[in-house]
Amino acid sequence: MQMYRLSRATVQRHVSYWLDHPPSETIFSTTATSAIFDGSVIKHRRGPYVAMDAKTHTVIAAVDNIAEGGKELLAFYQRLADAGLLLEYATIDGNTQQNKYLRKVWTEIIIQRCLVHVQRQGLSWCRRIPKRTDAKHLRKLFLELSHVKTHSHVQEYLHRVDLWEQRFGAAIHATPEHGYVFSDLKRARSMLLKALPNLFHCIGNPDIASSTNALEGYFSRLKEQYRRHRGLSRNHRKNFFLWYFYLVRK
Repeated sequence: MQMYRLSRATVQRHVSYWLDHPPSETIFSTTATSAIFDGSVIKHRRGPYVAMDAKTHTVIAAVDNIAEGGKELLAFYQRLADAGLLLEYATIDGNTQQNKYLRKVWTEIIIQRCLVHVQRQGLSWCRRIPKRTDAKHLRKLFLELSHVKTHSHVQEYLHRVDLWEQRFGAAIHATPEHGYVFSDLKRARSMLLKALPNLFHCIGNPDIASSTNALEGYFSRLKEQYRRHRGLSRNHRKNFFLWYFYLVRK
């Protein structure tokens, strides 16, 4: 088989051509009933944001250069709904704007909080080797999250959280913040209590993703490719992401 070698200038010409002729933003599918939503920061707190089918782990739609905290999220969700996407479930991290706008567009949607995000953040706030008794017990509760697999486990876990709250919660809530260690403990408690109503929808329901890990992996691969093309102009950077979303669906 004869091999052909292309000069660097030729390769760059081909790359520049396709970067000047990107695909349009596309909604690849509207059949999913359960989705994973997440974004990743590239520059200035902005970056790609993706909706992924929770069952097949394929991209439903994606946009670049979006801020997760702004109304751009609402416009993205509305565009999906207008195209015919009827979601029953969505898995997200702790971003309150995502929660707010998803419920605004799909009023009956069930929101699943990412178990991995809750566990990871809680363990970080409790510290690896906490010295306080309340923090030690709370850390155990975060560690146990990954072992909740059945509805009976859920009831047992909720009971353990309730016992912890009765023993430590009121005192923590009433104590003024003093120092970053105690402040983080209060954050960990608050996050767990607020997350509980939406932590375990995935138990016994294979349609609901328990975490956003599938999208985390997608973003990891995307950034690896993006780092190979440093120095792109702003327009070419945008078009690079459009091509990536179009060509790489999983």
